[in-house]
Amino acid sequence: MAKTYPVVSAEYQEAVEKARQKLRALIAEKNCSPLMLRLAWHSAGTFDVSSKTGGPFGTMKKPAEQAHAANAGLDIAVRMLEPIKEEIPTISYADLYQLAGVVAVEVSGGPVIPFHPGREDKPQPPPEGRLPDATKGSDHLRQVFGKQMGLSDQDIVALSGGHTLVSLHICSICFHVIYLDRCMHALTLFSCVSLFL
Repeated sequence: MAKTYPVVSAEYQEAVEKARQKLRALIAEKNCSPLMLRLAWHSAGTFDVSSKTGGPFGTMKKPAEQAHAANAGLDIAVRMLEPIKEEIPTISYADLYQLAGVVAVEVSGGPVIPFHPGREDKPQPPPEGRLPDATKGSDHLRQVFGKQMGLSDQDIVALSGGHTLVSLHICSICFHVIYLDRCMHALTLFSCVSLFL
């Protein structure tokens, strides 16, 4: 069976393309690809396949989700994207945050990843603790990635292996944080999760 995606209006698609241009300029200027990729991943990585809850529905804008321990520093990304959202109010926060991750990969010289808009913003963030803990073993990773998200062992290797390979420089004036996060390949994988297999 072929995968289907939400259908959006021509006006919405134009808003997405305008946001893509703005994101490309912002990410290149601020050199913040890793931060935007992390925002997209942490938004999508909360998906639970059995309950169909969590995932990339724009809830990262909520202080409650920003306060989750795993999301430290993502308030910076949210604030950086707010002017784009204000200028292009048609696009959902959910699509804006995922598009920021897609554009971050492209700006960094990675592949062009197909983007399928149509995510709607939800009012309530997911409960804390849905993202994998890199300090725990393979059983934990299989629980989170396999049972919770519905991903394979190959996906686990790509996502968790990148955790030790990519360092993040949060782009803010005189504020530098080293944060180990997912590899660029992860965006391709969680793009599938973000539209809910």
